[in-house]
Amino acid sequence: MTNNMGEIGDLTTAANGSGPAGNHSTEGLSYILPWWQQACFYTIFVIIFVMAAGGNIIVIWIVLAHKRMRTVTNYFLVNLAIADVLISIFNLPFHLTFNMYQIWFFGLEYCKINFFIAPLTISVSVFTFMAIAIDRYIAIIHPLRPRLTGRIVLSIISVIWILSFFLALPNLLFATTCPIEGGRVVCWVEWPDSSEVHPSKQDFAYNIILMILNYFLPIITLSATYVRIGWELWGSKVIGETVPMQADRVKSKRKVVKMMIAVVVIFGLCWLPTHIYFILTSIFTDIVYWTYIQQVYLLIYWLAMSNSMYNPIIYCLMNARFRQGFLRFFRWCPCSVCRRQHHLLTPERGALYSARLSMGSNHGGLIDKNGSALHTTMESMDEHTLSTYRMVPLRSASTNSARAGNNSYTHMGHRNL
Repeated sequence: MTNNMGEIGDLTTAANGSGPAGNHSTEGLSYILPWWQQACFYTIFVIIFVMAAGGNIIVIWIVLAHKRMRTVTNYFLVNLAIADVLISIFNLPFHLTFNMYQIWFFGLEYCKINFFIAPLTISVSVFTFMAIAIDRYIAIIHPLRPRLTGRIVLSIISVIWILSFFLALPNLLFATTCPIEGGRVVCWVEWPDSSEVHPSKQDFAYNIILMILNYFLPIITLSATYVRIGWELWGSKVIGETVPMQADRVKSKRKVVKMMIAVVVIFGLCWLPTHIYFILTSIFTDIVYWTYIQQVYLLIYWLAMSNSMYNPIIYCLMNARFRQGFLRFFRWCPCSVCRRQHHLLTPERGALYSARLSMGSNHGGLIDKNGSALHTTMESMDEHTLSTYRMVPLRSASTNSARAGNNSYTHMGHRNL
């Protein structure tokens, strides 16, 4: 028997001891939720499924279907999106059904695949999360260092998948199905040292390893990295800035730091209850007999899986090109707002749209289309986002001087990166 994060839940196995002949009786325990609770849980999980799978598929399309989007950082984002799509499609529906009814309907082979997919994709997501943070750290703190090449990025992604494969391998090897009382068939991971009396020590050790590698290490790395980036952005100064421009830079810095903090906090909040639950149930096995433990676990499971839903929002909507890509994807939408935004962000109108926004400002300098200083925005972290800015001199004596000003600003922007 096991009850670990790699499986993402198994209330029945915990309630039945360490195997088919477990020493705990489940007589009197009901695994069928009331219909209204089932309806509520299916509704909130369908929302996750649609937004996580759909949103991440759109992210993949935006990058792969547009040549200018095939950049170093975006390759990491695609890897993250692939992992989120896999767990949303190949794990969430099946494991939700299992945890709703405590019956495994899908056979031994998919039992192994299902429990293998979960830790595999979670590890890939977490390690990719860290790779993105480190890449941005290098781009901001050490801008003169060589950036990662496409070949190096693909090598890093390959290493991420290999490491994740080995982390998930125990579930693939030891996952099994077994009939239990009442004619039900369940799917669990039965460790070699499982016994009818004592919890598996191997299971507990596996929990600790996964908690360190998939939670504490990423939290520490992300926190340290983003705090350092935020400090660098907050303390940076540009000679010759006007007072209004300094105010814009302060606002931009605060926005960046808040976004970084949100990334770490959301990730931490989504996964912390899951790790706490499985460590507690490994130590205090009687927890699984609580009256509403099934409902509590389903809520914990929903919160953990919802992290895949937030990733497209956090990583994509902060980038102007991804926003434009989403609008292009939904250009068929009859909503007048979607059509209007798509109309404004088409290539032939993008420069004019940005220039109008820049001309609406009351000061000069390097202004992006949100009215923020060029090198203090999140998008300045990657060289591929530089072209999202429309660097327009606010006052010029002639068309030629305007063009000269644009060229000068562009050159300065590249140097800052």
